[in-house]
Formats: sequence, C-alpha cells, structure tokens
Amino acid sequence: MPHKIALNFEDGVTRFLDCLDGEKIADAAYRRGVNIPLDCREGACGACKSHLEAGRVRMEDYVEDALSAEEEAAGMILTCKSTPLSDCVVRILSASTACFSRPQEALPVRIAALRPVSDSGFVLSVEGESLAALDFLPGQYATLTVPGTAEQRAYSFSSLVDRAANRVEFLIRRVPGGLMSGYLAERARVGDALQLSGPKGGFYLRPVVRPLLFLAGGTGLAPFLAMLELLRGRGDTQPVHLILGVNREADLVAEARLQAFAAALPAFTYTTCLATPEAPHPRTGFVHAFITPEHLHGGDVDVYLCGPPPMVTAVERTLDGLGTRPAGLYYEKFLASH
Repeated sequence: MPHKIALNFEDGVTRFLDCLDGEKIADAAYRRGVNIPLDCREGACGACKSHLEAGRVRMEDYVEDALSAEEEAAGMILTCKSTPLSDCVVRILSASTACFSRPQEALPVRIAALRPVSDSGFVLSVEGESLAALDFLPGQYATLTVPGTAEQRAYSFSSLVDRAANRVEFLIRRVPGGLMSGYLAERARVGDALQLSGPKGGFYLRPVVRPLLFLAGGTGLAPFLAMLELLRGRGDTQPVHLILGVNREADLVAEARLQAFAAALPAFTYTTCLATPEAPHPRTGFVHAFITPEHLHGGDVDVYLCGPPPMVTAVERTLDGLGTRPAGLYYEKFLASH
C-alpha cells in the first residue's frame, strides 16, 4: 500500500512525497523531482545513507561496506534499498539546496479569522484550497508574506490542518513596531490574501515511545498545541506534562484549549507560571524553576522545548543540576521578528 514519506533536510526544509506500493524511497523522491543523494542505486556505495527517524522500512540486497550492522542498529538506512512498510520520517544528511531540490512553492491563502488575544498577540486562521495539499509534522513552522511587502515572517503551526475546511491556525506574538504585528492590528481584514511557504524546521514530534515533557515560553506554546491535537486524535496514552511560562496573567491566551486537551487526554497535565514576581498567580518564576524529578521519569522521557535562547540555556542548566539527562532533548529557539 502507498505510504507518506517526510524528507527532512539539514537546512530545515521538509518535503513530503507519496511512496507507491513496493517503491523504494529514493525512486519516489526522484519521481517527485527531489534529488536526494544517490550514486550506485545498488546498495553498494553508501551515498544515499540517511537516518530513519520514524516508521519502518524493508531493506534488502545491499552490502555491509555501504551500511554496517552498527549503523543499521542506530537507525541508518539506504534510501535506494528501502521500501516503506509504514509512513516514515527520514533525515537526509545534506541541505535541500545541495540536492537541487525544487523550491517550495508559496501557497495562496486568505484570512479566515483573526482574533486578538489580550494585547499580547493574535490567533490567525488562514484557509484556502491550496491547503488541501499541505502536510507538516506537528512542531514545524511556515513563513507568511506580509501583504504589500516582500518580507516574510516565520510562525509555528498551532493546529493541524482542518481538512474539511482547508484551514490552519497560527498563534502570533504582537511585537511593538513589528511589520506583521502592525498589519494584523491595523489593516488586516477577513478575506485578505496571504502567501504561505512551508513546512520548515527540524523541531517536530518524534515517535512517542516514552513520557513527554513540553516546555513553552509565551507563544512558544504554538507548536505544542499542534502536537497535542495529534496526540488527542491518536488517543496516545503516554504521560505528557506541559509547563507554560508567560509574562502576565493576560498572556495565558490558550488555557481553554489546554483544559480541553486535559479533558480528552487522561495522561496530559499542565502547569502555568508567570515571570512577573508580584503577579497574582499561584506560581511565579521562569519555566525551568518548575521542572521536578517526577517530570523526568528517571531519564526515561523526551523533552521538547520552545522559547527564547535564554530559556533554552536555563533549562539545560536545570537538567544538569538535577543530574538527570533525558533520553531525548529537542528544542526550537526563537526571537521576536520585527
């Protein structure tokens, strides 16, 4: 049966392709014009060696000089000899530009809804027939072109694609003097045309095989909302805890969605904290201060972190201080774009 393959390149570009029944990954890629590394096509040279990050493949008729038993045990595959047995995520060990991959085409979309959330940001919903062909891994981002300019701004998807309505959402921080912020606050109207390019980024939810700890700073919550939507749809049962840190009570803009996830996912819990010391909130301080040994499950945990660079540094120091290294640590650093 056909399977969907996500190819992640080192420069953060992702390409999705449909692999036909019995078709090798490399053949499917070339059929779609994605020129991943390849040389002999006989499983003898190792030029197409890649890392299988999710899914299952069948490999046959290759020599050990091209792929050793140790490399295979570590998740490496030869795309020229790999037939998918499920949907897969494959990390290609080169940049998309080096592979002469066709550029991602900008998708025409329009504003379906725009909702200010306090004075700190917006929930932007876009729709369009073009989104019927959009695939992404929860956690990834897209760029939106600011109308009337050639400037683009990057935002994480905060929902999955609603296939019935061809609609997807973004949680966008309001940046004083920001180009996109100014447009959304002053001129944007439902029906306005935008251009969306993506997906992009190496921050995404890996196979869930152990408990998860999500750490979000401000609108760094966005990718976790998409991840939680996927987990809810699949009915995952692994424990998931989210710690969300914001500056003010008014910035807790998605708590209703978090409550809905907690009701639908029995193993999901969350903690909120405010950075302002004098805030009337049960927990004040930064996200890293609320990580406990219980959240780390003795190291049998995958930690996902999305926030500004100082937050990433503080979390890494906290983990070192607790003396527990997680099985997986994945993070996305972001800075506010003007």
